[in-house]
Order: sequence, then structure tokens, then C-alpha cells
Amino acid sequence: MATMKAAIFVEKNRIVLEDKPIPEVGPLDALVRVTTTTICGTDIHILRGEYPVAKGLTIGHEPVGVIERLGSQVRGFVEGQRVIAGAITPSGQSYACLCGCGSQDGPDTRHGFKAIGGWKFGNTIDGCQAEYVLVPDALANLCPIPDGLSDEQVLMCPDIMSTGFSGAERGEINIGDSVAVFALGPIGLCAVAGARLKGATTIIGVDAVPERMSVARRLGATHVVNFKDGDVVEQIMALTDGRGVDVSIEALGTQGTFESALRVLRPGGRLSSLGVYSSDLHIPLGAFAAGLGDYSIVSTLCPGGKERMRRLMAVVQSGAVDLSPLVTHRFKLDDIEAAYELFAHQRDGVMKVAITP
Repeated sequence: MATMKAAIFVEKNRIVLEDKPIPEVGPLDALVRVTTTTICGTDIHILRGEYPVAKGLTIGHEPVGVIERLGSQVRGFVEGQRVIAGAITPSGQSYACLCGCGSQDGPDTRHGFKAIGGWKFGNTIDGCQAEYVLVPDALANLCPIPDGLSDEQVLMCPDIMSTGFSGAERGEINIGDSVAVFALGPIGLCAVAGARLKGATTIIGVDAVPERMSVARRLGATHVVNFKDGDVVEQIMALTDGRGVDVSIEALGTQGTFESALRVLRPGGRLSSLGVYSSDLHIPLGAFAAGLGDYSIVSTLCPGGKERMRRLMAVVQSGAVDLSPLVTHRFKLDDIEAAYELFAHQRDGVMKVAITP
């Protein structure tokens, strides 16, 4: 049986590179030879045992590659074609998908919904930190890469760009809005870019890493607030003349950032939550105005599917957003354990790593 190299979850604090069989291709699937992928913050949650997955599972959910083999019922694609697939791979057939909620896809459930059901790569099926990845429901999920775009130009589309933009979209940002983005990691930086595209005119980024704050300005932030310089809520309220922001985007996943994102909202504002939380959240009574402040709190799982990928690559191709500064380090697949060590400890100014064969 032919084998491939793959980064697999062994146990808490151990993801290692091992040999696994190359997947067999079913009629609705496509086998993609991975040419570039990356490591996500969610993968670090898996590494640390904060999000449970099966032992032996291949990790990773951000594939860029070339079609190696196509299932017998997959039409409209050719072997050798450059493609991406979203981190979220909805079936396209469930009730959830057909009502526009593909991220919560539950095709094997009686009612067609399953929380987080659209996230399969590196969660419920083998992911893409490997030489090959099997893309399920290929007709719903494969998307051709436009000519002229490099792997690194589209590497953020499967997850980071889609997630960050969705924070702005779900926040229902309007032209002229003020927005605060809490945590300027890769997702928060994409949320900044998304807020600018949606028409926000005041965009406040919150972080303490100079490199990230600098990139945030390049992507559209009008102000950056360093949480080490004092109370973040007070700083943002001062910048908004005591009004508060129309929309806040939480992009870290901690109680502290969630509370701050709520406290800086004007009455009737909207908190768009993108963080992956590892413990219960508590809503402070005062910040929530005893439930009478007309606040909205929404959460989002990265939208996937081929149409979402097409739209994101169109944004990249147009030149409206340049996310290339997010790739700060590059590793070969053989060195992925070193890449995990660097990324997990956030050393050397790392934002995103590109993993190639």
C-alpha cells in the first residue's frame, strides 16, 4: 500500500510526522496533492489537549494543492488542476446547507444540523498537514485557483481570511461605523481588513505586539491600542468620545477579551465573537445593562464551500487586500514538528507559517 507523510495527533502535547496510507478515492471525493498548507491556532488547541480529536488523526484544515485523482462522479475538474478547499467542507445537501448554514452541516443527522459539523479536516476526518488530503463532497468544496495567484497569496482563504471576514460580516458593519478588534493575530488582522472593506471608518485594533500592530495599520486600522499601556476599555472609550463602538470583534477566545469587547459597545451595539473558548463564558451584569441594552452577541464558524473560496480569491486577485505579510516563516513538511514548536510558543514574531513538501 502506498504511503505518505502526515502530521498526526498522538497525545496531549505531541503531534508528530509519521507515514500513513494514501487515502482511497470514493465517487464523490478528490485526492489533492498538498503544495502548501499552514498551522492554525485551533491546531494548537488540539496539540494542548484543549480540543479533543482522535489519536492518529492527521491535523490541518487549510489546503492548497493540485488534484491528483478525481472520484467517478466529480465533474468540471481535471487532474493536475490547482485548487483550494475551505477549512469547512459542507456536504451541500443537508438542511443546514440548503438554508445557508453550511458550517453547521449535519448530513448524517435526522434533522440535517450538527454544531460545528462542517469542520471535518483535522477534526473528524484526516486533515491536510500531509502530502495528500482527501476532499469530501468535492463538487461542493473544490475551487480552482485563478491564474497568476501563488500558493501563498491564497493560503489565507481556506480559514483565516474567511473567518476574519466573517467577523465583520456577522457584525453587520455599516458604512461609517466604528469597530474595535480584540487581538491582532492572523484572524484579528483579517477582521481588520474585512471591517475596512465593509465600510468602517474608525477601526481600533487591540494588541501589544509591535509587528502585529504595524500590519493592522497596513490592513486598515485607524488606531491601535496597546493593552499594556493601561485599561483597554478606557482607552477605546476615550477614542470614541465616550460613545463606544458600533461593533466589536473578539478574535482571541478568553473571558477577558470577551468582557472588554462587550464593555466598549455603545447601547444597541453588536459583539461578533470569533474566538475558540476553552471554558465557560460569563456575561457581566453591568456591561450587559441587565439584559436591557439592546446588545447583540453573535458567533461564527468559518464559512466554507467553493463559492466562499471563489469570492475570497476574487478579493485577493483584485488587489483589495494583501495578506502576504501574514506569512512570516516557511518550513518543509519534514520539519513540521519544529514549526509547531515555534508557532505554539509564538517566537520570533511568527504570525503564520507556510508548510511545503
